[in-house]
Amino acid sequence: MEFIWFILIGLVAGALAGQIVHGGGFGVVGDIIVGIVGALLGGFLFNTFGVSTGGGLIGSLIVATLGAVVLLYGIRLVKAS
Repeated sequence: MEFIWFILIGLVAGALAGQIVHGGGFGVVGDIIVGIVGALLGGFLFNTFGVSTGGGLIGSLIVATLGAVVLLYGIRLVKAS
């Protein structure tokens, strides 16, 4: 069951990040991938800086979305050069 929540959070986080970065979405599969990689990146960054989200569904969604936004900005920087 946790795997399904992980996929759903990834989908929502990827879609939100696509809207925040104004690049549009990448389709369902693309949004899930961006959201999952963003969740891993966000978890790593939050853990590295010692920031606690308080856990729960909302905390996971915030971390995943912020990680996905950082990921999309990084992709755009690499793509632009």
